Amino acid sequence: MRIGIPDDGGPLVPATPTTTARLVGLGYDVVVAAGAGAGAGFPDAAYQAAGAAVVPDAEAWAADVVTVTRAPDALATPGPAGLRPGARGPDGLRIGAVLIAQIAPAARPDLVRALANRGVTALALDAVPRISRAQSLDVLSALSNVAGYRAVVEAAAEFGGMFSGQVTAAGTTPPANVFVIGAGVAGLAAIGAAGSLGAQVRAFDVRPEAAEQIESMGATVVRADDAAQQVSADGYASALTTDQEAAALRAYAVETAAADIVITTALVRGTAPTTITAEMVATMRPGSVIVDLAAPGGGNCELTVPGRRVVSDNGVVILGWTDLPDRMPRHTSELLGTAVANLVQLGTPGRDGRLALDQEDVVVRGMTVAAGGEVLWPPPPVAVSAPTAPGGPASVADPSSRAGLAETTGSRKAGPTVRARPAVRNGLLMLGALLAVLAVAASPAEQAAHFTVLALAVVVGFYVISHVSHALHTPLMSQTNAISGIILVGGMLQIGSSDPVVTTLAVLASAVASINIFGGFLVTHRMLGMFRRGDTAEGSNR
Repeated sequence: MRIGIPDDGGPLVPATPTTTARLVGLGYDVVVAAGAGAGAGFPDAAYQAAGAAVVPDAEAWAADVVTVTRAPDALATPGPAGLRPGARGPDGLRIGAVLIAQIAPAARPDLVRALANRGVTALALDAVPRISRAQSLDVLSALSNVAGYRAVVEAAAEFGGMFSGQVTAAGTTPPANVFVIGAGVAGLAAIGAAGSLGAQVRAFDVRPEAAEQIESMGATVVRADDAAQQVSADGYASALTTDQEAAALRAYAVETAAADIVITTALVRGTAPTTITAEMVATMRPGSVIVDLAAPGGGNCELTVPGRRVVSDNGVVILGWTDLPDRMPRHTSELLGTAVANLVQLGTPGRDGRLALDQEDVVVRGMTVAAGGEVLWPPPPVAVSAPTAPGGPASVADPSSRAGLAETTGSRKAGPTVRARPAVRNGLLMLGALLAVLAVAASPAEQAAHFTVLALAVVVGFYVISHVSHALHTPLMSQTNAISGIILVGGMLQIGSSDPVVTTLAVLASAVASINIFGGFLVTHRMLGMFRRGDTAEGSNR
């Protein structure tokens, strides 16, 4: 089969030379429209070196499988004799082709119907089921991550100062105060980018579980208990009640008045609620910047105009750009191309260059919005297994969960797992215990005492360490260092023994214990240093 990458007119391209080589390795003939990757910095020669053929745009649209960044706005309906000869652009998409693109099926039902009428099998990259197995295809999260990063870049370009505080002979300048509303993928990316530039970052999210994520990025959590929602089942915020909205707006008013830069990312099921009122903008300092990442959904700020830069009466800049991922075309194209290659690989289990779309696979079915002349949107809900409480029944969570839950229906079965049968395992344990008892019984009294101490130490150590949380394993090294110190002392005392075997074992024990001690302290020191960011920053400014 032939995969075509047309030039859809934007700076992005859904296949890079690297991912093109992956597609060729799966057995496909890949054709790329001349100049399709130029906007992202990928010349035609790079695609040719990866094994693709550079062809006119119409030939790319006529391929068996066509992938573009975004689906076309409209399609011509084929007549009784099919498509007219020489059709260009999207109208050159042949009957029965497979289209892989961002389609926005919920917002563009007419386009989905047109694709179905054309007999096209349409796979929406922006309709990937949000389950763990489909994360490598999740284009929306990838684009949100780029948008959050780019929002900070845009804010830095508009802001009239540096993000980090400076100490010079001529005086000092304070760091910029950045306030981020929403701690989803885009919000966390913005927090990380602003923090890496040295800004003082504060963030708020109505989901209580987001507080830990905000702190993990080095930002300060803004608390508004009256606005907090219950822990969500799917990881997303829902619409606020009237009281919650009022409490959140009070928190926003306080934070925006003190902020130099505000980045808003709040979207509830694609709709942008108002988080920044005109009155709040009026209290901000002149020269402050608001970057509204929710502009495609109407905007979180009352003064936002989607796609435009607006300056308020008091000199606050409001950026309503809707193309932030497009402004980083190389990186965004790499992410898009990787997702497309992962999808094609999923549909090519035989690596034979033939796309086999298994509609029994929940990932493929969730992305398929049209096939066989029928509209298949919306897809059936995906049943996923939620963590089961002790003694409680299993529950079914929302299919959009981000918690890494595994699907239970319609998924491909995993490979066989080899497990020892309980009877065999218990028999081996009993045999080992019997042999140990016989060995101790046949040993001298003094040696039996040593065996007993060793056995008790193994049992106690096993139960102590196995019940320690993984997060505490590094602090636990300090305790194991103490044990290694005892081993080191014991080994050193036995080095002077007249028995060469004892001396050799003592030297080896001392060497191994020394490595464990110094290595353990080094790892512990480096881990603790990760939690001293504030102290380090303060010390560097003194």
